[in-house]
Amino acid sequence: MSGAIDYLGWAATVIFVTSYFSGRAHILRRLQMLGALMWMMYGALLHAPPVVVANLLVLVAAAWTAKRHDGSRRDQLDEIGGRR
Repeated sequence: MSGAIDYLGWAATVIFVTSYFSGRAHILRRLQMLGALMWMMYGALLHAPPVVVANLLVLVAAAWTAKRHDGSRRDQLDEIGGRR
């Protein structure tokens, strides 16, 4: 089981680092959310609450900024389309 947990940790690392090479902010945030979920699973399997909590905070921050950004983008499109 330890080997599978290690692979989960390494996969989470790859996803999280890959997010920084994304040219688009929405892809970066989604990859960060996926990586955070993977790290939370890793932390839960290792019974490591600091890992779970730290990545829960990352997940919430990424989701909040994604939601905020999506909303502001819709507002901009409404303005361009004359819907305001």
